[in-house]
Amino acid sequence: MKTLLPRLLTGLALAGAFAALAPARAAGPIRVLLVCGGHDYQTNQFLQVFRDNPEITFTHLTHPAAHAWLAADKAREWDVLVLYDMWQDISEPAKQDFVNRLKEGKGLVVTHHAIASYQNWPEYERIIGARYYLAATNRNGVPKPRSQYQHDVRFRVEVLNREHPVTRGLEDFDIHDETYRLFDVAPDVTPLLGTKEPLSHPVIAWAKTYQQARVVYLQLGHDHYAYENPGYRRFLANAIRWAARRE
Repeated sequence: MKTLLPRLLTGLALAGAFAALAPARAAGPIRVLLVCGGHDYQTNQFLQVFRDNPEITFTHLTHPAAHAWLAADKAREWDVLVLYDMWQDISEPAKQDFVNRLKEGKGLVVTHHAIASYQNWPEYERIIGARYYLAATNRNGVPKPRSQYQHDVRFRVEVLNREHPVTRGLEDFDIHDETYRLFDVAPDVTPLLGTKEPLSHPVIAWAKTYQQARVVYLQLGHDHYAYENPGYRRFLANAIRWAARRE
């Protein structure tokens, strides 16, 4: 017992030292890779949402340069990938890099029109948990009309899951935004926000996992009316935090 005691004390000291180091690593800002491109948006107002978030630093990229940052060497520089793009081309190496980063546990937050990206890459649907149809199609014998959008709709957003970290601190809120409808949502997602607005899909935000990654989708975010909305900002900040495993 006497011989074991010094080893035990040494082990406890080492454990304490490592525990002391852990908060220091977690205390740094969340590093966000913000990817845009393929769709017009109010750039300065949108970026201000991220400038005003004290928990993050961010790198803002547009296509086609953004895909290079999915490679392993550049991925060391970010923790969470936030998509606000609507891009249709992705190379086979970029697809593999995308999936590999999620396998490693990088977080993913997909916003607004990014639901319509990569129409010819089936894995993207599995990653984000939804399929938006840019054209009418037939899927497994089921006709699918083109998905629809409507600008300048004022509607009520309802919190569907008040226990999830991404909705923490949120109450139902009103917003002036664009709506989407006639798109598919996977049955295994966790619905977070919804609406009764008939011009919208009833579920407008959800959380899920893919490989080792935490994934969040948010339909909101067309223009400055949304960017300036406190409910939108709170949800997006919470989503980034949860995807980064900082909740």
